[in-house]
Parts: sequence; structure tokens; C-alpha cells
Amino acid sequence: MLVLASGSPRRRELLAGFIRDFKVVPSNVEESCHTDDPVECALELARAKAWAVYNRVGGTVIGADTVVSIDGHVLGKPKDEKDAFRMLKLLSGRVHRVTTGYCIVHRGEEHSGAVVTEVKFRELDDELIWAYIRTGEPMDKAGAYGIQGRAGLFVEWIRGDYYNVVGFPLEIVWKLKELGFEVI
Repeated sequence: MLVLASGSPRRRELLAGFIRDFKVVPSNVEESCHTDDPVECALELARAKAWAVYNRVGGTVIGADTVVSIDGHVLGKPKDEKDAFRMLKLLSGRVHRVTTGYCIVHRGEEHSGAVVTEVKFRELDDELIWAYIRTGEPMDKAGAYGIQGRAGLFVEWIRGDYYNVVGFPLEIVWKLKELGFEVI
């Protein structure tokens, strides 16, 4: 049995594009890091999610966590609209990194890694930022934006895996294939 340890509809949808049969069991792990390093933070949370669900239901469990960072600082999900504005203003016209840590617990063994994608935003004026915030879209997303939604307009370029920016890098699917799962 393959289990996705996430309540994210984006992760569920992306995994369903490659693997037909899996179960969703959210981990309910608190999303706070014990480090400022984006890669270590994403890995720490992915491991915590995967092991929490594995210990409850067994099977093969996928845990993942995505963080946005700029200038070495991790941007989590915004606390409120002002926080979302602060984050988007910080990202405006600049390159930032999106890191997804993943952990697959398969037969009691951990297979983990992290994927980093660079994203360059266009210059955003305050009016556009507030219009985006009013849609409600940024409120449950790391860095206060979702590339697959309206904020795709903000992106000037990306270097790396687009699906990583959405929150589920294809490296996870490839790893599942290597572990013997039927993909596509």
C-alpha cells in the first residue's frame, strides 16, 4: 500500500498523474523547523511527516515539505494578509529558491532527498500584490504564492523542476519507480 502523508490537494493531484492506487493520510505534524537552513528544514519536516504516518498505518509512505527561501531565510506560510504582502514584496524582482524535502519510508528504510529550484519574480507593484492577496490564494502556501495559480504571472523564469515549485518534484515519482512501483 502506497500512502501520501499530506492533505495537500496539489500533491495528491500530481501523484495521481503518475500512480493510480494510493491512499492519503495527512500527518498532522506541526510545520516548524529547528534550523534556518532551507534544505535541512524541508528534510526535517518531510521525515517527520513520513515517519508519523508510517508508524500509524505502515505501507510505503511519502512525506514532503516545501519551503521558499530568500537571502538564507525561510518563508513559511503567511500568518495573515500583511505577512503575505511582506513576503511578496520581498520576492518582487528577485531570485528566490524553492526547496522540497522528501522522505519515502519503504519496508522500514528511509529514502530521502531534496530538490531545489530557482525562481525569478518580475517587479510587482503594491496594487497587484494586494489584488492577488484578495483572491485568498496565497494564504496556505509557502512564500505566499502558488505558481500553478494566478501567481504564475509573477514568474519571469525558473531554473529547475516546475513541479518542485508546485510542491511535488518528479524526483519522488522516479524514486518510487526505482522502488518497484508502477508509474504512468
